[in-house]
Amino acid sequence: MTHLAEVTPSGVEVTPSGAEVTPSRREQRWPGAVVSDRLGIRLTTAPRSLLPIDALVGLAVRRNPKRAQLLVSRVLAKHAPTPPGLAIGAARLLGAAVANRLGLSSADPKGPAEALRRWLEGTPPSCAEILALPDIPPADGRSIATLGYAETATGLGHLVAEFLGSYYVHSTRIATAVRPFGGFEEEHSHATSHTLVPTDPDRLACAATVVLVDDELSTGRTVLNTIRELHTAWRRAAPTDTHDGDAPGGGKGGRRYVVATLVDLRSREDRSRFQAMADELGCRLDVVALGSGSVELPDDVLDRASEWLAIPAPGDLAPTPGDLAPTRGDLGGVRSARFGIDTSGPHGTRLSELAVPAARSAAEALAAGGVVRTARVLVLGSEEHLALPLAIADALTAAFPDTSFSSTTRSPVHVHDEPGYAIRSALQFASHDHAVDGGPGSGPRFAYNLTTGGKRFDAIVYVPEPGTAPEDLKGGDGSVTAALKRAAHTVVVLHLAAAPPYPEPLRGPGFGSYPAEDVGWLLKDLSHARLEAPTHEREAAIQSGRASYAESLPQEYEPSPEYQALFHQALEESKHRIAQAVADVTEQVLALRGNEPVLVSLARAGTPVGVLMRRWARHAHGLDVPHYTMSIVRGLGIDRNALRWLLTRHRPEQLMFVDGWTGKGAITRELASSVAEFAADGSAGAGLQSSGGRLSPELAVLADPGHCVRVFGTRDDFLIPSACLNSTVSGLASRTVFNRELIGPHDFHGAKFYRELAGRDVSNEFVDAVAACFPDIRPAAQPPLADPSWAGWAAVEKIAVEHGLGPVRSAVNLVKPGVGETTRVLLRRVPWKVLARPELLEKDDAGRLLRGELAHVLLLAEQRGVPVEPVEGLPYSCVGLIHPQLTPGATGADGKTVLDV
Repeated sequence: MTHLAEVTPSGVEVTPSGAEVTPSRREQRWPGAVVSDRLGIRLTTAPRSLLPIDALVGLAVRRNPKRAQLLVSRVLAKHAPTPPGLAIGAARLLGAAVANRLGLSSADPKGPAEALRRWLEGTPPSCAEILALPDIPPADGRSIATLGYAETATGLGHLVAEFLGSYYVHSTRIATAVRPFGGFEEEHSHATSHTLVPTDPDRLACAATVVLVDDELSTGRTVLNTIRELHTAWRRAAPTDTHDGDAPGGGKGGRRYVVATLVDLRSREDRSRFQAMADELGCRLDVVALGSGSVELPDDVLDRASEWLAIPAPGDLAPTPGDLAPTRGDLGGVRSARFGIDTSGPHGTRLSELAVPAARSAAEALAAGGVVRTARVLVLGSEEHLALPLAIADALTAAFPDTSFSSTTRSPVHVHDEPGYAIRSALQFASHDHAVDGGPGSGPRFAYNLTTGGKRFDAIVYVPEPGTAPEDLKGGDGSVTAALKRAAHTVVVLHLAAAPPYPEPLRGPGFGSYPAEDVGWLLKDLSHARLEAPTHEREAAIQSGRASYAESLPQEYEPSPEYQALFHQALEESKHRIAQAVADVTEQVLALRGNEPVLVSLARAGTPVGVLMRRWARHAHGLDVPHYTMSIVRGLGIDRNALRWLLTRHRPEQLMFVDGWTGKGAITRELASSVAEFAADGSAGAGLQSSGGRLSPELAVLADPGHCVRVFGTRDDFLIPSACLNSTVSGLASRTVFNRELIGPHDFHGAKFYRELAGRDVSNEFVDAVAACFPDIRPAAQPPLADPSWAGWAAVEKIAVEHGLGPVRSAVNLVKPGVGETTRVLLRRVPWKVLARPELLEKDDAGRLLRGELAHVLLLAEQRGVPVEPVEGLPYSCVGLIHPQLTPGATGADGKTVLDV
């Protein structure tokens, strides 16, 4: 006798096939009964499962020789149209279960679980939400990262992360410009390869706890593959003292992993592999699921499935005459979670907040198309783009209460139009994404269950991946828009703009006064922010440790006519000398980088030097050398986001860092340390086994009086006119800023563009005057590169001791050697005194300097009441000392109050 098999919370209930089944009862059959009966597949719910397995999934047959069955989630809203509130509630319930397991919440999930079960049985909750987001995210202030798996769990993972309030990233099969952090294989999947492309890999590599989210756990091999890779990266990236410490949420062993899934159907052997992995890695590994149980497959299940698949599937839907209405959601650029996002905190945004303007645009388009409030509306997401479209669907229920949500997919599934089977209709169309395995039109994509029992939706709102070109959605009968028009009378395509993974470089005239081709500014424009503070207040905060010097800006020095005249005099006297140094250092760089350098100047003193080096390469060799300028901050290091952006565009071995001059070599050391950490910490953005070692910290400078680098134009300590002025000789850009209130996790460091000083700008006058000397310059023969002696650093330590500036380790920061650094002290900091070589201070009978190298230094010192002391045997032309005991209203060594400049 033939039987119909239906799964209940207690296991399998067998109903005689001869029992009378009314049409309504047939439509309400568990959407896995047909597969269970035909293939002999049995699902069983574990006794302590939060929800029964059959409440969470149905069954269909895969078109995949590796696995016969497809678990079709009833709460994921991927293959089956689902009320958006139900899908959101299930995801938040899973997030709450994770929080409980981590010891971050004591809330009982049984109430929300019961509400979810009743909704699945046909009784929606009376309140708007099954489970609201907590006011204070459980992960607040904790080092937790959540990872979702493409393509089915990208939205689920986002919602779990949002409930926790954690950092979130999902794997992807989309081709991007970001260098992969890692990848892994999903062995049973139709498309097996995943990559991870977070723009800030540290957030994943260094997190103390990682939550891995997938819609189902069958064997767990994909998860174990991921954990092994992530743990290797963590051991490289995390501080050594965390390897044996406590992970957030409790547990010893340094790092903790929590696998969160809707259904856990692992066998006993599969579960033992998880424990073995935890023992091997020395970590804690937990699994939480809304439903737990097991699956029983007959030995010949693949043969049975093959026979069934040989039966032709139903034909495609007939066209429906209707309207296609493209519209745009007013959201600005949407950042994809594949690049990593914050779900809470000052730089995080909740999905519901993002969805409101897009839902409003969709509602207006539907109303304009004559769609009534009582219509059946489907919001359709696109493969990996799930979380935001789901939130849009939820927001759209305010205008159209009967709104459901599902998504397109690349998974081929057998269609069988019978109650009790989970996939009853399919639309097929050509791909329109740019995937790693092919671009638009390279493969088929599907949308399932858009009709059931011949019933269609009245309207479909399709939300493709943000940034999708409208022309990629078209293309005749095989396009997605043509396919959707066969399924609904009205189709609205909601186009969203995409935010790039990294910011794009700023260029003149929008930012900076240099021509656009001369330099790309890898900076965030903070021109609107109030960052300037009185110099003595900044100095007190810096020296006390209350603030970094990079959190604010000194009040921009506006040069007096006398000082501008001094700049022009210095430029006239030194332009040929500078041109020679530019030629010599550029020729060295070209030789080291095989005539393919990418100049990366350190803003802002390095910026005009980078512009000049680029112009020499064009003048002497006809080369169009790329030039960017970026930030480095002492104590913080190089801007990693800017460096990662560079590595998406250029090979690491091409990069050559550029600065104006060296003093004692602090920035040289900072750069070397930053690049070494970037290359070694497992998060350099070139894979879990970082290839960042090919990135060199070599620094090329115009002048190296401190003997700190190998690549330089000269070692003379002379006045480089660009050191005389601040922004007005550096493209009107401020010094760089790193202030966490203004700089988000995905931003570059910032700077201001002082447009108001355009009338006094000499940036282009300076580089043009030097470049005009190029025809007269012949590069010097270059000797073999020699390691630097660091003689300048030793001299600085000696000066710090002789002048009683305190412990040498910190006192060296108060000693600024060389003409350029002394100039900066006088312009930006609170100076104490200036030391100078006696012969540079000698004057004639009329009181005029016999040598003019320090004329501008002496002028500034006089204006600020700073004494200048002659020092025999000084290895630099001069040295500036910052006031060592700074308090608000501090005085100079002459007893005069320090004035703000």
